[in-house]
Amino acid sequence: MIQQILDLHIHSKYSRACSPSLALPEIASTCQIRGIDIVSTGDFTHPGWFQHMKESLVESSDGIYRVPRTPLQLPPTRGERRLVGETKFILGTEVACIKKHKGKTRRVHVLLFAPSFETVEKLNAKLSDDGFNVRADGRPILGMTCKQLLEYVLEIDNRMVMIPAHAWTPWFGILGSKGGYDSLEEAFEELTPHIFALETGLSSDPLMNWRVPMVDHITMISNSDAHSLAKLGREANVFQFENEGDITYDEIFRIIREEDRKKFLHTIEFYPEEGKYHIDGHRDCHFSCQPEQTKKYGGLCPKCKKPLVIGVMNRVVELAGRNEDHARAFGVTNKVPYKSLVPLQEIIADSIHVGWQSKKVQAIYHNMIDALGSEFHILLNIDLKTIESVTDKTIANAIDRVRRGDIHIVPGYDGEFGVVKVFGDREERGGVSQSELLLY
Repeated sequence: MIQQILDLHIHSKYSRACSPSLALPEIASTCQIRGIDIVSTGDFTHPGWFQHMKESLVESSDGIYRVPRTPLQLPPTRGERRLVGETKFILGTEVACIKKHKGKTRRVHVLLFAPSFETVEKLNAKLSDDGFNVRADGRPILGMTCKQLLEYVLEIDNRMVMIPAHAWTPWFGILGSKGGYDSLEEAFEELTPHIFALETGLSSDPLMNWRVPMVDHITMISNSDAHSLAKLGREANVFQFENEGDITYDEIFRIIREEDRKKFLHTIEFYPEEGKYHIDGHRDCHFSCQPEQTKKYGGLCPKCKKPLVIGVMNRVVELAGRNEDHARAFGVTNKVPYKSLVPLQEIIADSIHVGWQSKKVQAIYHNMIDALGSEFHILLNIDLKTIESVTDKTIANAIDRVRRGDIHIVPGYDGEFGVVKVFGDREERGGVSQSELLLY
């Protein structure tokens, strides 16, 4: 059996507010460091990116692509040779559907997947011929409903797959409080059976989704929605295949469609409180609150009396049919499980009390990767004594606490990411001194 980690939602350098470093060889190399085996190309409707895809990728199995194996220096100051080519790619993108439907303007982001370059070329040509501007952004805005887009892509190739992205986020989630719907059936009508999965998004986790019976039959997937190399794999999916030849486009989506729990082992989650729309709030007033408080305030910010942005938790509660305990029991019996993690660089940063982008954190991080393997392998599999032998008792203890969920969180709201800390502000970190840690 071969275990693979999949991140099925990322972006390219052609998407707005995304890093210029997001090119396919760099994505492939970073995925090796993270431990991501299969990643979406992202942004395949953009002509510049699609040309880069055709120049950079070769098909290795049905619907699965690789960057040809060539040496690449990463990072350039460390003198290490890393081989690019092991990371597998699947052809995927995110688009925005914005159109008035059933009396409301709907703003819904969806993921699209295609089995071949030929299918993508047909879709891109049709979008251009029909007057849609696919050059302006890697995530184009299409003036059609998500149902109309589903009809559109299925006419081109019935193997194409649509999955609503970050399903609960207020502004662009299919079930979000601002531009979404109250059910999948309201959005897709007779085409609803084609929607067999939802992306949980950073502000929700599977447990929250299990509270809502109307999506009981839907498979929950989790992806990074990365806008930079550093964010690749912050959420992901762990699959198991019989052998390399079993890793195909059709098999990946069969596993998701059927929620095959023998093959779909678990998802890897952000702590949802860290997502930037987890609870309700008003960023301008630095105010946030839980759903029950929002009712008390009549949906208005108590400081300025403007409407609060209703977050994911509130929307889940609104549509829920189970409490958290019943949802957990349902999920354990019927659904793909999940594990919540904190990125390794953030764990190191909190352990030595400096920023995650600092040279000190990066030195420790790359030392751990060189000695122990990929980031996910360290976070999920390596025993604590081995981690301690390479780093320090403090970092090993921090990883143990993350695995057990013994962390401190200030929830995100209204576009502000939450704050996740392994250690409390006044908590003793233990282990050796910070000066000794920085020797690594």
